[in-house]
Amino acid sequence: MGSVASAAAPPPPPPAQPHMAPPPYGAGLAGILPPKPDGEEKTTAEKKVDYLNLPCPVPFEEIQREALMSLKPELFEGLRFDFTKGLNQKFSLSHSVFMGSLEVPSQSTETIKVPTAHYEFGANFIDPKLILVGRVMTDGRLNARVKYDLTDDLTLKINAQLTHEPHYSQGMFNFDYKGTDYRAQFQIGNNAFYGANYIQSVTPNLSMGTEIFWLGHQRKSGIGFASRYNSDKMVGTLQVASTGIVALSYVQKVSEKVSLASDFMYNHMSRDVTSSFGYDYMLRQCRLRGKIDSNGVVAAYLEERLNMGVNFLLSAEIDHSKKNYKFGFGMTVGE
Repeated sequence: MGSVASAAAPPPPPPAQPHMAPPPYGAGLAGILPPKPDGEEKTTAEKKVDYLNLPCPVPFEEIQREALMSLKPELFEGLRFDFTKGLNQKFSLSHSVFMGSLEVPSQSTETIKVPTAHYEFGANFIDPKLILVGRVMTDGRLNARVKYDLTDDLTLKINAQLTHEPHYSQGMFNFDYKGTDYRAQFQIGNNAFYGANYIQSVTPNLSMGTEIFWLGHQRKSGIGFASRYNSDKMVGTLQVASTGIVALSYVQKVSEKVSLASDFMYNHMSRDVTSSFGYDYMLRQCRLRGKIDSNGVVAAYLEERLNMGVNFLLSAEIDHSKKNYKFGFGMTVGE
């Protein structure tokens, strides 16, 4: 009997399973979507931008400095020799000799060149708060630059060029103020020139600014807007002015030693459009820069470091359409 009763009794219920919480993505997607990583929430929190602690942007006049370094090297034609001798840690003297040719404006398509040569003497004083630079040339021109830090945030800059030719002397006073996330500048120059510009960081990578000027001698005024976006690998800029100028530039950092640059400029008044493409290659002992523009002009500039404080220079520019060929070589001694 006992065996029959045990055989007829129903089987015991299965053991109770522990209670499982519903998946975070819903019951239907639990088997499709992977679980959310633990570090994703931390990464999202780290990417939040603190708009009250943005970096200080570059000065307004240097908004295209990366593109200018690659596309606008100091090309020259002829022989050039520069020598700088430091007398102490703050004061140094410089000597420069140039022998080449000077282009003369002409109504014809052919380029007219006149041989020229000059010697330049300079004196430099460099202090943490004061920089004085002076140059005197054999043709009577005098160039002077002064930079003085009035405070930690306010800087005075003076640029002057004096010459014996009437109406060619120039002078400019700049007051630069550096804020935590912005820069402002006020300019006063001869011929009743007044100008001001302001640039503000909008995000950690984007900065935007504006500038205005008034030239009282010619009764002209203008306003411009600019923006700059930079990251670890690229720099892009845009500038628009009421004078009819639209300028764009882009620099791509291929590696630590190689960068590519391009620019585009449109002049609404003259209907002139130009663009160029260039490169900047840093080697262990030299630096090579070159470009080609939409007019067919090809240029290259080489700086070779021969020894400590001794550099050899090679410059070339070829314009086949105008049959204008410029070649130069030089040497710089001293730091």
